[in-house]
Amino acid sequence: EIMEMAFKLEGLTRNVGKHAGGVVIAPGKLPDFAPLHCDENGDNLVTQYDKDDVEAAGLVKFDFLGLKTLTIIDWAVKAANVRREREGEGPLSIERIPLDDKPSFDLLKKGDTTAVFQLESQGMKELIKKLKPDQFEDIIALVALYRPGPLESGMVDNFINRKHGREPVSYPDVKYQHEWLKPILAPTYGVILYQEQVMQIAQELAGYTLGQADLLRRAMGKKIRAEMEKQRAIFVDGATERGVSKQQADFIFDLLAKFADYGFNKSHAAAYAIVSYQTAYLKAHYPVEFLAASMTLDMGNTDKLADFRQDAIRLGIEVVPPSVQTSHRDFEVGDNRIFYSLAAIKGVGDAAVEHIVEKRREKPFSSLEDFCGRVDPRIVGKRVFESLVQAGAFDCFGRERAALFAGVELMMGLAQRAAENALSGQSDIFGAALAGEPEKLRLPDAAPWLPAERLHREFQVVGFYLSAHPLDEYKDALRKMRVQNWTEFSAAVKRGASAGRLAGTVTSKQERKTRTGNKMGVVNFSDVSGQFEAVLFSETLAQFRDLLEAGRSVVITVAAEDRPEGVNLRIQTVQSLEDEASRLQKALRIFLRDAGPAAALAGHLGQRGEGEVSLVLIKQDGAGEVEIALPDRYRISPQIASALRAVPGVVEVELV
Repeated sequence: EIMEMAFKLEGLTRNVGKHAGGVVIAPGKLPDFAPLHCDENGDNLVTQYDKDDVEAAGLVKFDFLGLKTLTIIDWAVKAANVRREREGEGPLSIERIPLDDKPSFDLLKKGDTTAVFQLESQGMKELIKKLKPDQFEDIIALVALYRPGPLESGMVDNFINRKHGREPVSYPDVKYQHEWLKPILAPTYGVILYQEQVMQIAQELAGYTLGQADLLRRAMGKKIRAEMEKQRAIFVDGATERGVSKQQADFIFDLLAKFADYGFNKSHAAAYAIVSYQTAYLKAHYPVEFLAASMTLDMGNTDKLADFRQDAIRLGIEVVPPSVQTSHRDFEVGDNRIFYSLAAIKGVGDAAVEHIVEKRREKPFSSLEDFCGRVDPRIVGKRVFESLVQAGAFDCFGRERAALFAGVELMMGLAQRAAENALSGQSDIFGAALAGEPEKLRLPDAAPWLPAERLHREFQVVGFYLSAHPLDEYKDALRKMRVQNWTEFSAAVKRGASAGRLAGTVTSKQERKTRTGNKMGVVNFSDVSGQFEAVLFSETLAQFRDLLEAGRSVVITVAAEDRPEGVNLRIQTVQSLEDEASRLQKALRIFLRDAGPAAALAGHLGQRGEGEVSLVLIKQDGAGEVEIALPDRYRISPQIASALRAVPGVVEVELV
């Protein structure tokens, strides 16, 4: 908005132009200072000089940075104020929150910083837990420290150890009567962390003006050799005039030059730290509202949505699955719950969501037939229906997802007839007004989806496993197999582990050619703690390709390497999780109330194996049980148990 205002201000348009995402302003006509061209739309002038030449030509350059986090804060505060008003409290002003809030710093010390601006990466979380920030200055330092230079130089460890008293605080050795460096470096425990400290030292030791000190900072940061030598002479002359020996002055200049490469602009870090602290405060005091706002702003990023949902569950916040009865366009808040967004479902656009919510606002949907009869099929089309079914958004009507999916054409037909009847003025849209009730929509007979298929379809439209995870039913087996989850293993790799055993459900697989022409595979997995990627090469890919299809759950052994961009995994072996789990299961008990399900059970227990199976008949009125062991042995597993649970008439299935 500021940029647009600048271009529209009368009298300035001839002096204002764009440059690489910013604005340049000249004291006169722009063509007198720089060659120009029009942007793609022909609306704005753009300089053809790069950033250095623009400044050398005498133009002032302003860069504008937009942060979606500011929108998240705004939305979260508005939602929090709705709650505060309901509870009789005054409005929250984010600009007036205390900067020494204990719950906020407690949250930071634990590394509970998912969704907290600038502090949410795994590496940053580990740094925070080491630093244990207890004042606002520490957050500024975190922003400045978490960069390759400080991390690789040992500067971060020095800072942390000095803060916690594990290492003495020391200052550069300048032997003269005034301790001029101590006041400048005391806030950072003697470590030159900020560019402003470089400038202050130049002012105090060598008599630089603020403008000269800024030129020194820029010369050091950009490693301009000619300018550096010029600055060295100025610095040494100024320092010796103040009683510092030439040797010491050269030593300090070299020290500044070294740290200028690592030093960060404190004013920039402080501005970011304010936003970091505000988001930490909102998460500490209004986690439901804050996470809902974060999810809304990142609804197109399924990896982040999965992280936010995991964080909500960890904090005891219920994330209500998508439903045409309760969901909106955004992630809404109510009763300490987050209602999942309909617009976050793949294949369901904003127009369809707004239409559904508008119809529901007029009157809640009383049934599936009512929904189909009231929505416009031109807006809520076939793909929208299919995505809503697979995401579970129609579960509120009490129909099986498999039957709903098979009956999408019938549902669309009903919606089409209703729309046509409405246009023709007919009130009897179901052709059953004389009977007093609308005609019941007869969905096709379809076998219920097994949990694995239901979750795989859900994953396809949501982007992660929402209602459950395919590995949930293998929890006991995974514990017996001593398989680590992704979060545990990645932390172990950062501590030095180089190999391990993981279980995961394949979410996608890509095959590509290496530079040598051989094939390699890139496989994405999901487990209950998160999502991860692993690679495998030609021979291993050929051996295990069939096991790595989307939706399959497997156990993999991997070689691991901790790299700057994250933990790198290379697959060595792959095994079917179903096969591995079946070897651990010894017995299975099926609880029934009558013999009705017997025929269907036989179909699921057809494969012979080593497991014992028994039927447990529950007597009427709970008077007792009768257990009958089947004479044969069968293959049993968590997946087979899930299939048996879905058989009508089965009360429960127990794996032993």
